[in-house]
Amino acid sequence: MCGIVGIFNKNGVENHALIQDMMEKIHHRGPDNQGSYTNREISLGFKRLTIIDVSENGNQPMFSEHDRYVMIFNGEIYNFQSLKEDLLLKGHTFQSQADSEVVLHGFEEYGPSILKKLRGMFAFSIWDKVEERLFLARDPFGIKPLYYTHETTDGSFLFGSEIKSFLPHPGFRKSFNLEALQPYLTFQYSAMEETFFEGVYKLPHGHYMIHDGKDFEIQPYWEPSYSEQTTDLNEAIEKIQEAMEDSIRHHKISDVEVGSFLSGGIDSSYVTSLLNPNKTFSIGFKDYEGMFNETTLAEELSQKIEVENHKRLISAEDFFQAVPTIQYHMDEPHANLSSVPLFFLSELAKEHVTVVLSGEGADELFGGYDWYKISPEQKIYEKVPFTIRKSIATVSSKLPKNRITRFLKSGGEKIEEKFIGHAKVFRPEDAREVLKPAYRQNRKPADLLSKTYAKVSGANDSTKMQYADLHHWLPGDILQKADKMSSAHSLELRVPFLDPKVMEVASSLAPSLRANGKDTKYALREAAKSVLPEEWANRKKVGFPVPIRDWLRQKEYYDLVKISLTSETAQEFFHTDTLVQYLDDHYEGKGNHHRYIWTVYVFLQWYDVYFGKEVHLQKEDTHLAYA
Repeated sequence: MCGIVGIFNKNGVENHALIQDMMEKIHHRGPDNQGSYTNREISLGFKRLTIIDVSENGNQPMFSEHDRYVMIFNGEIYNFQSLKEDLLLKGHTFQSQADSEVVLHGFEEYGPSILKKLRGMFAFSIWDKVEERLFLARDPFGIKPLYYTHETTDGSFLFGSEIKSFLPHPGFRKSFNLEALQPYLTFQYSAMEETFFEGVYKLPHGHYMIHDGKDFEIQPYWEPSYSEQTTDLNEAIEKIQEAMEDSIRHHKISDVEVGSFLSGGIDSSYVTSLLNPNKTFSIGFKDYEGMFNETTLAEELSQKIEVENHKRLISAEDFFQAVPTIQYHMDEPHANLSSVPLFFLSELAKEHVTVVLSGEGADELFGGYDWYKISPEQKIYEKVPFTIRKSIATVSSKLPKNRITRFLKSGGEKIEEKFIGHAKVFRPEDAREVLKPAYRQNRKPADLLSKTYAKVSGANDSTKMQYADLHHWLPGDILQKADKMSSAHSLELRVPFLDPKVMEVASSLAPSLRANGKDTKYALREAAKSVLPEEWANRKKVGFPVPIRDWLRQKEYYDLVKISLTSETAQEFFHTDTLVQYLDDHYEGKGNHHRYIWTVYVFLQWYDVYFGKEVHLQKEDTHLAYA
């Protein structure tokens, strides 16, 4: 896990001092070592967290044998040893044991085609001194972030692991993107390719970019496909077990100790049981038992598999105090409540290890969400011609809302119209109502997924939903918080479910082996029983529950949030009387509006960090100080 940043210059000036300032903004990503390369055309900066080849030979920037290519690389390549053997046979000479050098030689040998051979997580750049061309690439799932902008005042092209690294550049225009706010209120994360910083974009996962100094082109190199040919449960179990055991073997390769995050759910429990680490890490909440504290379950499993468990309970005060720091590290507003406990979980783990394995991706690959299940009633109703169901839905939408009218309304909508992923916080009409006119849009949330759905137009509904989540919810929300919260503490987080070979198995499963009338992740749960007690394998998904609903009914936190919802910042974007009404109704128990309130609160905290106040990060403290 490292941090990269670069400038494709337009002013013909060697920006050595500037690239150092930009690197310092992402010091947390790689505090062990740093390096840079600058000339009149290109400036490359690198911050290293040492995992593979702890010697100085693995430092970057890294140069090819004949000095033509210069590379900075963030991530891990788990099949680098077999790739290295192939490259040695082709005559390449290596100077280190680092996986990153394999990528550089692989690019020298295969060009962009090397991307299809890599098994890992990555975001990297390679500068071609001869052609004076820049190559950027991001891993298939979007585990590692990569941002870029070409809309600078001096014409420079900037790229990096985090947007904050652009801030020191004098040509960077720090401008709020008006179009990003309304979709965020619904999705709870930055849902567009363009970020909350106007003119700053995410390089899409599974894509690469080539920039020649004048123009750039972005090309896809990976796209998942669903064969759904495996219909036998026993065959599926065998394939899953083989793929996961192989993935864990590759993901635990490290020259430093590897631990594991562990909750009470199946995903992290399966990973932990296969890994059998020395240490596991769990987080919970003070004063809450049961659904808000899974540390007991994690401790029980750790005892069963005889590993050392470390746990921590955080308070409401801890939770709210950390929000500005978390939003600083996220770069963009991010309202997934689980990012906060994940921040503290990463802090805990870093006290003991440098690398952890986690269970992200299992739900999206193996069908872990309830909405993937098609109920028997839905299957029967879908036999009615769609034109008739659509007419019934129109009538139902005008009737009082209840379980029956909601069912009839949903039955008259295509999945492309009604499913945008897991979050779906604000209903579009509520988002428009609460926003000031300048920030309203006519575009529907579903419009942001239309190109994605077009690629699987012939698939069944459950596959369409998984495909949409794989391309939007997973990289936009789940993996963003996983990377940023672990990186904030100089911790590398690895996700063995998000492996090409595991994906190959998952995409071969028939829908009935993923989410069905019996359970979600049906085949995965059965496979996990080989190493997990049945009660763990069968445990229902609860996510990372946070008692925010209760906290907002406590006077102390009601007052804290109300100050933010009525602030000058809030008045710029929102009708604050509507916000306060949501807060009051929730506080008085007249409704459950905690998700609406939290999503707005997080945005306001983020905006104050990046646009409202001058911010610096104290090296001796993980919390923000306002200068």
